[in-house]
Formats: sequence, C-alpha cells, structure tokens
Amino acid sequence: MRRSELADLAAFVAVGELLSFRAAAARLGITRSALSHAMQQLEKRLDVRLLHRSTRHVALTDQGRRLFERLRAPFGAIHQALAELDRERASASGSLRLHISAGAMAAVMAPIWSRFLANHPRVKLELVLGDSPVDVVAQGFDAAITIRDFAAADMIAVKVSEPWKLVVVASPSYLARRGAPLTPDDLAAHDCIQYRWDDRLFPWPFARTGKQRRLTVHGNITVNSSELALRAAIDGLGLACVNDGIAEPFVRSGQLVRVLEDRTPYSDGYFLVYSGRRQVPSPLRALIDMLRAERRRRRDQDSGSQNEGEPERVEASVSAATGPAGQ
Repeated sequence: MRRSELADLAAFVAVGELLSFRAAAARLGITRSALSHAMQQLEKRLDVRLLHRSTRHVALTDQGRRLFERLRAPFGAIHQALAELDRERASASGSLRLHISAGAMAAVMAPIWSRFLANHPRVKLELVLGDSPVDVVAQGFDAAITIRDFAAADMIAVKVSEPWKLVVVASPSYLARRGAPLTPDDLAAHDCIQYRWDDRLFPWPFARTGKQRRLTVHGNITVNSSELALRAAIDGLGLACVNDGIAEPFVRSGQLVRVLEDRTPYSDGYFLVYSGRRQVPSPLRALIDMLRAERRRRRDQDSGSQNEGEPERVEASVSAATGPAGQ
C-alpha cells in the first residue's frame, strides 16, 4: 500500500467518526477542499461510494460503514501507540545504562540520583563504574560521564560539572614515618601509588604561577582504579594523586591528609558523552536536563557567595588527559 492510500484511509476514518468534513479537516490539519478531494480519490480507487454528501451533512453508505468498522480499531490502535510514545517523551521511562568514573560519580551523579529516580520512577538506572576510556556505542552504553578527552570526534559532549581539583593525599601514619613532601621534587624520595590509565602509567601533574609540569613518580604499588588508590593511601602504603571529590570524605574523617595543596591543578570538569547518531532516549534526555539544571543552580549559588565577599579562586588548569586517578 502506498503512503498516500494509507493517508486517505486515515482521513476516511476521521470523517466516519465525526461525520463532518469541517471537523475532520480541523483534526487532520488540512483544508475542507483537500479532504473532499482525498475522499473522491479514495472512492475512485476503490470503485465504490463510501459517503453520502449534501451541503450540510455527511453520512456513510452501507459499504462505507462496513469499511469504517473494519478500519476504526486498527487506526485507533495506531493513535494509541503514538499517544503512548508522546507520554513517554513527556515522562521518561525505560533503561538508562551509564559508564561513569569514580570522580564523576561523587561530583555529578551522587548529588542528584535519588531525585532523578524519584522524579522518573519508570526509569531503570544501571551504572558501570570505571576510570578508563569506553566506547559508548560498541559497549552498549547510552552515555558516559567522564573527562572530555575520552569523547570521540563523532560524539556529543555536554559539560555537567565545574572544574575540579587534583589532590595529593596520604595517611597520618605514612606522614609520621616518612614526613610530608614540601615540593613536587620531594616525591622522588617517597612511595607513590602509581595509577595505570588506558594501559599506561600517568605522570602526576602540578602547576604553580601559571607553569605546569608533570612528574614521573615511583612506588611499589600500581592500581587502575581510584578506589584502590584511596584504599592503599588510607592503609599507609604511600601517597596518592586523586580527585578532590572522592578524597574529601576521608580527609574530613582524618584518614587522609592533603599535601602539596598549592601545587596541584584543576581539570576542566566532567562531560556527559553520548552518540548524536540517533534520537536521544527519554531517560537520557531527562538526565541531561537535570544535570544542566543542577549545574546552573550550583553556578548561581557560587556566584552569590562570591558577590557576598568570597574571593574567587583562580588556579592553573591542566587537561584531564594526564589521567589522574579518580577522574
């Protein structure tokens, strides 16, 4: 069946339901003359009279009534299916599978995920934690929340956080034994928990007075996740370089201490990365909208604090491509 024939049958069903060319034309979004012409063409193709017409009234013929009764249910099912899609777009539903780094989980998802699920109870959220790069499409994810450097050229990257700071931390017991490094060069005499990122060891980044440098560090332990780096640091096995968001709870509890605070840089923030080759699923669209709103709220809050007299922090920033643990 050609598309035009299907459209004419849909128009006939509308006329049969409303028994008015004016009302049916308004429902279909076409003119009365266009609708009348379509009905004439349909009758001509079928070689049967479907409608009785007068200047004031429209009625179904016996054959038209039989055709209308056969068509009303399937076309009604089509309209219902389309209406359900509209409702799903308005109220997100379905599964949402995300790959997310530990730092992004702490900084981006943890503050909003309970609210997100409360607002969208029909969404099933699956989170896969990992700091390494991921191929979103090939590995079956709807999106990833990570650093921008992991976004392929054909992906869309939406910024969902402000810059975050790297920190070097160690346990009080380690610092009591070995002392605290005062400069990055002092790390040569320390055990540093190395971090393997995308099959290579990353150099620790430092910045001061606009100058940036990266140091190759040494130690007896190498990990590939920020959780392991933190665990090793808490257990007194060395210094770790991690995202401040995942380190902060352990700093507050006294399990870790920051060192070299004036030397560690900021990254450029986290991005939600997804494919632009298809329609955005309703759960992902809802998440993007909430993350954008949350970022605006935080920026407005921070702006208000600065207007009240808080000095704005200006720090050197390095590309997160250096691969800090807990990215």
